[in-house]
Amino acid sequence: MSKDLIIVESPAKVKTISKFLGRDYMVEASVGHIRDLPKKTLGVDEASGFQPEYEIIYGKKKVVNKLKQSASKSGRVFLAPDPDREGEAIAWHIAEEIKSKNSNIHRIQFNEITPRAVQEALQNPRELNQSLFNSQQARRVLDRLVGYKISPLLWKKVKRGLSAGRVQSVALRMIVERERERQAFVPEEYWVFKALLQNQAQESFEAGLWKIAGKKAHVPSEKEALALEEKVRGASFTVQSVEEKERARDPKPPFITSTLQQEASNRLGFAAKRTMSVAQRLYEGLDLGDKGTTALITYMRTDSVRVAKEAQQEARSWIEKNLGKDYYPKKTRFFKSKGSAQDAHEAIRPVDPSITPEEIKSYLSRDDYALYRLIWSRFMASQMAAARFWDTVVTIKAADTLWRAKGERIIFPGFLRIYTPGGTQEDTLLPKLARDEKLALETLSKEQKFTQPPARYSEASLVRRLEELGIGRPSTYAAIISTLLDREYVTLEEKNFRPTELGSEVCDLLVEHFPALLDAGFTAQLEQDLDTIALGEKDWVEVMRAFTGEFYPTLEKARKAMASVKGGKETDIKCEQCGGTMLIRFGRNGAFLACSSYPECKNTSNFIRDDKGSVQQVENETVEREKVGTCPDCGGALVIKKARTGSRFIACDNYPRCKHSAPFSTGIACPMDGCTGELVEKSSRRGKIFYGCNRYPECDYALWNPPVAKKCPECASKVLVQKNTKTRGEHLDCPVKGCKYWEEMQG
Repeated sequence: MSKDLIIVESPAKVKTISKFLGRDYMVEASVGHIRDLPKKTLGVDEASGFQPEYEIIYGKKKVVNKLKQSASKSGRVFLAPDPDREGEAIAWHIAEEIKSKNSNIHRIQFNEITPRAVQEALQNPRELNQSLFNSQQARRVLDRLVGYKISPLLWKKVKRGLSAGRVQSVALRMIVERERERQAFVPEEYWVFKALLQNQAQESFEAGLWKIAGKKAHVPSEKEALALEEKVRGASFTVQSVEEKERARDPKPPFITSTLQQEASNRLGFAAKRTMSVAQRLYEGLDLGDKGTTALITYMRTDSVRVAKEAQQEARSWIEKNLGKDYYPKKTRFFKSKGSAQDAHEAIRPVDPSITPEEIKSYLSRDDYALYRLIWSRFMASQMAAARFWDTVVTIKAADTLWRAKGERIIFPGFLRIYTPGGTQEDTLLPKLARDEKLALETLSKEQKFTQPPARYSEASLVRRLEELGIGRPSTYAAIISTLLDREYVTLEEKNFRPTELGSEVCDLLVEHFPALLDAGFTAQLEQDLDTIALGEKDWVEVMRAFTGEFYPTLEKARKAMASVKGGKETDIKCEQCGGTMLIRFGRNGAFLACSSYPECKNTSNFIRDDKGSVQQVENETVEREKVGTCPDCGGALVIKKARTGSRFIACDNYPRCKHSAPFSTGIACPMDGCTGELVEKSSRRGKIFYGCNRYPECDYALWNPPVAKKCPECASKVLVQKNTKTRGEHLDCPVKGCKYWEEMQG
């Protein structure tokens, strides 16, 4: 009797599923997508209803042949790629390739890789969902048309190698516009007052200025601050009111893709791409010793906060057994997903809540443990009782000013026992105070401050904003961010996005000539259209016709009207060699200033933009004439150069005739588990030297101090770092957060 065949996406899943299905089934992997649009041509027949021209992805013929061979020898074929639109597309393409060998094809899906979930899926197979596939197909064709038709226009007008994207370009616009808000921002002065007061029992506490003459306190200048200080020092402080009440705080729902990316960024410093890579491993299964290969979390691409009843029961059992019945709410918690969520999925949660992070820590890498701990804690907290607080608000009167002091005391920690949003929760206690009680002023402090410009987007805040606007899907955010970095449209400064000169220029051209495409509302409406296609309520070809009806005429106008900046953009800076105008040009290594009189004058230099966005010329990089090798491109000398921001790099001495360059390596392997890169010297735009992996953005490991290839004897970190402090002098320190190991420098 022929065995049935299960086809999944990844080899890791094969290992996990084979463990509990045994020899009753064959399990094979497609290793992701097997077919896609061609790389070198548009691959869409626009005249025939936008029909895609799919082909087998380069390097996948062996995989496809193996799947065909296995299908020909099997009874039934169960297609089990991931339970989302992308997974449905992979299943559809596999079916197209193998149906000539075996037409007994069924689709199964599961949210977690467990014996129960897989067996249940096998008992309830379904047909391939054409609407779901059409939704993915529409997205793919839309993105191909936008990218394939606009990108060559950018190559022609700006420089080769650029790209535009339906969601990518909107995200870029958000980053650029935020930077310009910062540049246009005018800081305003204000003064903050604090009073250290003492009650009649001689207990001290601090209060802040709240109101002046019945209005919200605003002290805009030193003159007004001095006048207020003089008035307050001569006034008596009296307790006007004491308000005390009990307050409850409920836990947040378990993670969805976007909130996991945000929290992993904020708490762990993970890039979105790194978060999804680690989550994929946790989902597909890891070796847990005696437990064997075990899947630890449910599917990580989801926008639903729904939780299966079985998981809720398992969480309840663990909470009551390990923490006590008081920590479980009187009614089981249910969370409501957003209207657009695909509620067939669950939230991201541990497959087995009884497997605690500490129990399996020794089997996990540092990243795997950190993310599993975050997911486990957030889920368990979501099922727990509310935290209860005792709040105290004291209002104090002095002349025509009101001051406030706030205290908070935890009555019952509830879910905070497991998971604290935003950091550690501590009591802030006030002494016993009574209405009309006279208070003594111990000290009065005033501090000058200035309003701050809006913060640049971090990965977490950008993902949050994209989700709020309904742009893209959580599963696409990591790829969008990676593309913006890869194209050098943005850089990361202290974990915040700053647009490059190239990114700003591309954004301006696209906003000017493709206003609808760069409009957040228009992009969000397209996402809704894709959702309705998935539900079978709209025809994908009609959506394409509606989109191209506006896009094609706009594209034709842009081809004629878009100005070229290949020759450079004028600045107010004059060439110090010939007096000509210096232009901003885009080269292989970024934007630079070049004389408009080229080729008669070949003067070039670097530049920066100041906080207001004005161009400021800076000196060219200096060269240390230490030969370090021979150029592989032209045979010239390789020398150490120093970039304008301070970091060293290796470059050919024949520049600009030869533009060969490479990072300055420390010779130390990247300590990130599974990474084959090495640490190289880099510098931020503000000139701070750091040491990062040369495989960035695939690996974002970085250190602020020089690394040393020496293992930490306490936490097994693969590197230590050099530091010099007043208390310890020059020493080696462990870079792992929480590890306190250090040792003196030898020699």
